[in-house]
Amino acid sequence: MDDNYTPHPLSNELLAAGVPTEYHGLLGRHGVGSLVAKMGIVFTRMTTESMVATMPVEGNTQVTGLLHGGAHVVLAETLGSFAAYFHAGPDFRVAGIEINATHHRGITDGLVTGTATPVHLGRTLATHEVVMTDAEGRRLSTCRITNMIMAR
Repeated sequence: MDDNYTPHPLSNELLAAGVPTEYHGLLGRHGVGSLVAKMGIVFTRMTTESMVATMPVEGNTQVTGLLHGGAHVVLAETLGSFAAYFHAGPDFRVAGIEINATHHRGITDGLVTGTATPVHLGRTLATHEVVMTDAEGRRLSTCRITNMIMAR
């Protein structure tokens, strides 16, 4: 942290979610959201080209002990929406208008890594493919999310 850094009101939330301090001003209006914190999502890379985060399986399982399919979708929507916002910039807001998921394999413990990469980055729409993998790099699920980009 540089000497000129002034803590943002949501600094603790942003830091706990892995958001680098240089993005606190950009994301400070709303932070990362309470669901991101509840799910244990932590960002490990935040760029327009690649948005990456991890999420623990523990605490996010269905009754059979598998990671809940909805948890995959929460991670995907989080990554896709943040990536769309980074593309759009601070004068815009984004809203998810479509998401789909294909689940390829189950997981019962460890960390899931989600990686969002752009499929289309336009003026009014941004579409991302989000791939969730386990620690061995095996694909767990694939999601596609489209966000609408709107002026504030």
